[in-house]
Amino acid sequence: MAAGVGSRISRTIDRPKSTLDVGGVPLIRRTVEMLLGRGFDVAIVLGYEKDYIMDVLEGCDVTFFENPFYRVTNSMASLWFARDFIGDDDLILANADVYWDEDILDLILSDEHPAVMLGDESRVEQGDYFFKTVDGFIKAYGKELTVDERNTEYVGIARLDGSITARFRKNLEEMVFSGEYGLWWENVLYENISSQPVFVRDVSEYFWAEIDYIDDYERIKGFVSTGDVSWKLNRKE
Repeated sequence: MAAGVGSRISRTIDRPKSTLDVGGVPLIRRTVEMLLGRGFDVAIVLGYEKDYIMDVLEGCDVTFFENPFYRVTNSMASLWFARDFIGDDDLILANADVYWDEDILDLILSDEHPAVMLGDESRVEQGDYFFKTVDGFIKAYGKELTVDERNTEYVGIARLDGSITARFRKNLEEMVFSGEYGLWWENVLYENISSQPVFVRDVSEYFWAEIDYIDDYERIKGFVSTGDVSWKLNRKE
């Protein structure tokens, strides 16, 4: 999902945050090349500054979709515009502003749960969006969970087994047509958690970062230049 404006950082940069340079390569291109190199079919949902993103992905074998209403909807609508890409195969869903590498990709691919999202148990005091899990499964979620309620920060990546993707698409369509297009794509999973439990795989031993603020971007650059995973703990709010 690469359609959003990224309002928290857009005041300080003049481009989509997913196109910021990471070790000489735009972040989104780095992620796309990682997935293509592993044999994935890749789709990108565009919106804000779509031409900029298409330019940095020039030459990549990807399918583009567009959410023309990106300023008045949220990522659920973006995913709806790409619904035809959702078939019967396993599916990885990811936000384009997340830095992650092949170690994390291997981890989520090896997980055997039908629905799995990534979380970081080392980041519960500061962060953006949190889960409360019991025996590894999501029981509560949200930005407003208190420190006592939450036990992991959400990373921004999920994987669905091919056995449940058709149902996921149906739920997505039902929610959009009922007017819930102002929600995140993840809400499709949250709203159906009673019938399809979602497991959270901890990635706290690995480096990852979602770019919400310039500090997040600086952490990514610090990790890429040094390889020191301690940069994951240097987030500032």
